[in-house]
Amino acid sequence: MDAFFEHHQDSIRFRYRCFDRILLNGLIQPFQQPERVVGFFGTYRQQYPVSRNLLRGIAEQFQSWVKNRSLKWHAPIVEAPAGRRDEFVAPYFRRANPDQVVVILKAREPARIMIAIGKEQDNRWHLQITQRWVVQYNFYVNDRRWGRMFVRMCPYFPFSARVCLNQHHWLANRLREERIPFQQCSNAFLKCADPKRLQQLADSLTSRDLLICAQKWLAAFTPFFTDKERREAGCQHRLFFAQVEYCDNLIFRRRAALDRLGERLLDANRTIGQPDKITTIFGRKVTKLYRGKLQTVIEDIRLPNPVIRSHYRNGFIKQYVRDHLIVRTEPATNNVADYGVKKAIEHLPELRDRLSAIIDRYLDVQQDILETFVDRGQLRQLAQPTILPNGKRIPGLKLDHPRQLALMHALVRFAHIAAGNTFTTKELHPYTIDALGSTPADYSLAALRYDLYKLRAKGLVRKLPRSRSYQLSPQGYSLCLVFLKLFERIYAPLAAGLLQPIVADSKLQQRKRTQLDRLYQRVVDDLDQLLDAVGLKLAA
Repeated sequence: MDAFFEHHQDSIRFRYRCFDRILLNGLIQPFQQPERVVGFFGTYRQQYPVSRNLLRGIAEQFQSWVKNRSLKWHAPIVEAPAGRRDEFVAPYFRRANPDQVVVILKAREPARIMIAIGKEQDNRWHLQITQRWVVQYNFYVNDRRWGRMFVRMCPYFPFSARVCLNQHHWLANRLREERIPFQQCSNAFLKCADPKRLQQLADSLTSRDLLICAQKWLAAFTPFFTDKERREAGCQHRLFFAQVEYCDNLIFRRRAALDRLGERLLDANRTIGQPDKITTIFGRKVTKLYRGKLQTVIEDIRLPNPVIRSHYRNGFIKQYVRDHLIVRTEPATNNVADYGVKKAIEHLPELRDRLSAIIDRYLDVQQDILETFVDRGQLRQLAQPTILPNGKRIPGLKLDHPRQLALMHALVRFAHIAAGNTFTTKELHPYTIDALGSTPADYSLAALRYDLYKLRAKGLVRKLPRSRSYQLSPQGYSLCLVFLKLFERIYAPLAAGLLQPIVADSKLQQRKRTQLDRLYQRVVDDLDQLLDAVGLKLAA
């Protein structure tokens, strides 16, 4: 349990961690070498040489196949939108059947393709792998186990591909299989009847789960190869991590508590991008040879959910509030090698451990920055009335109430320590009158009992069983001191200096003023600057 979660656990309903977006590169390794491409066509297709027309014909054949399949699948071919594709394709997934292709987006995107360099009349060709912008097809699928996903296929040989999976959809299907009630909001779980089982399922994901799903659809979308060629020539895509996002989700009970925490995080995290903190978070050294970003920025500051993003090499970790109840901390990378993990999907467990450790360190640094003293509504609760089980209503505590402050003065006197920090109302009465500057006629013993009753209702004072004595709790003692110091040492002097200043003091040189007066004046000056900075002008 990290310090951040432990500190806020009373406000958190549950938490879970899982992979979010997993983007895999798929390539057929034998065909990354031109000589093996020539060997394949000569051995299995009896075609030599591998010419430009041959490669162009393969792409045209694939494009014709896609058009025919789209009619059979009732999956339209649509130009990819300029905005977010997930939102664009969402309507196509409504009422989709398992293992159904729902829509195909066509877009011009970069891909590694095989080209033939040479002249038609010589019929001699040199093959080369190169990066080109070509039209590619994004097959959006409702997979039986993974739910929503897509596979991007390049129609040009050797059919480079990308597979995009999301563990949230995978987890939703596993929860349905086990009949565990849950509520999913967009790309997160807001409620779950068994959070412990949810985390167990999230941790059970293996590289085999990725492999089975990806290979099933990659084989379906590369009809160029026969079963014999797949078996003997190794015409299968091998999968590598291209982009990975792993998220920690803290689901809060109340939106108000999260809103206050979110504001505090934005205010306090402007220093988290310092190199010493970044290297602590990512667990990697920064040397003179380091190349890449090393900073923290707050993005989308004008939107409802600003994002705190800390960069390191090809990756980053971001933290933001989503769906009004969730704090999501999410490391992501476009190159897992930055964290000392190999790119093949067989290294999924190691990658999970590395990303989870990054989250732990990030939250530890967050808690160090955030400090302990964050308003969580306790002061407001002290001021609110207390309703007893029998329905009786007892007024709350008021910070500036003279009788309450006088009672607190009497409670924190050292005279009670010798008696085991216990006292009776009769013993307390004279000290309270003295602090109040009143008389027994103006402040009776019954009034004292009434004021003491309010402190008892808040748990600051307790009555000893079978006795007329009371005892001030350690927490009550500390809170009384806080109330007294705030009012008498801060609020009261500042109010006097602002409302009825001593004119002669303004003529004194700064060095001749007492240190306390100089500090008070500094507070007043800083308040004036703050009001001016936020655009609040004092009336003339």
